Amino acid sequence: MREASDAILVARSLDQDEHAFAEIVRRHAPLMRAYTARMVGSVSEADDVVQNAFILAWRKLDTLRDPSALKAWLMRVATHEATAYLRRRPSPVPLEAVEQVLAAEARPDTVVVRDAQMAALSKALDTLPDAQRQCWLLREVAGLSYTEIAEELDLPASTVRGNLARARTSITVRMEEWR
Repeated sequence: MREASDAILVARSLDQDEHAFAEIVRRHAPLMRAYTARMVGSVSEADDVVQNAFILAWRKLDTLRDPSALKAWLMRVATHEATAYLRRRPSPVPLEAVEQVLAAEARPDTVVVRDAQMAALSKALDTLPDAQRQCWLLREVAGLSYTEIAEELDLPASTVRGNLARARTSITVRMEEWR
């Protein structure tokens, strides 16, 4: 199963092959988790969002038009679930939880540097307007194309390019000391 393409896994999952869908989850959950953790601000809440996204994906897999575009489709499902979660959540959760998990997995000699870099990046992202932050996360974390981001956010591609350019410029300026 590990060598099978996403398209093959989708076809098998549509035939109710739970092992194929488990491989989809294994393959795509880490990226979805990292992305949604950034959106919702907590790894534990991201786990709930990703779980809900995969439940929805299992139920709606037959609506996927292009099985080779599974990753982008899953990221859209995760984005919708995270957005819905944020609407339901009464108050924002700090992003420090993501930094703590990343630091726990690092070697002791790199923890301090990575913590400081992540804190600086987190602060830089927090200063961005929502549209710029969403575009940046979908591009840099989720790996979506400009066209996919435009479809996801229901924006013209030119607006996505502009938001990304402004976000990158702002982040570059704020992260200058880490170059």
